[in-house]
Amino acid sequence: MSNDSLFMGKTKPIEYAIILVEVREMNLLKIGQFIAELRKEKNLTQERFGEMLGVTNKTVSRWETGKYLPPADILMSMSKLFDVSINEILTGQRLADTEYKATAEKNLTEAVRQSSFDRKEKMDFFKKKWRKEHIAIMILIGIGAIAVFVIGMVLRSSLLGSMAVLVLVLGLGWRNNAMMSYVEKKVYGDKQ
Repeated sequence: MSNDSLFMGKTKPIEYAIILVEVREMNLLKIGQFIAELRKEKNLTQERFGEMLGVTNKTVSRWETGKYLPPADILMSMSKLFDVSINEILTGQRLADTEYKATAEKNLTEAVRQSSFDRKEKMDFFKKKWRKEHIAIMILIGIGAIAVFVIGMVLRSSLLGSMAVLVLVLGLGWRNNAMMSYVEKKVYGDKQ
């Protein structure tokens, strides 16, 4: 919502209407169709394209159906991948040099304003991916803890029962720490 809006701070329906007016300036459906066209030219599925950008295929679908606009960092990646300018992506078509300058500033301003992708979605994607790749070790930790617990029950040793809980807590804590380290590297890179 622009800062110069007369209705700023009014009821939700008015805010929603103002947002719709602002979104119309940039044709999200046309942008989405152009992204889909570029993706298909590279013979990429939505899933593979999403993996390359670090998002889910659902996010790619939302972009291609015009529900959301990709954030600036993703637009930069798309520009390199598809060998088109960010301005062309935001215009929803390939542009001649004369058309380029006329739309560049307006499109950049709108892209920054409408960027709705957030880091949480990216983090959730990489957590899911990590869990999928490391499910075996998580199962082994659980089986190990259960085995120690059962042996403790058979031998009537409360020490082994306590050790089983300790193995489970430490093992899962260790794997969770490894997962978060992986996710942070994928989301933030070497910026930290």
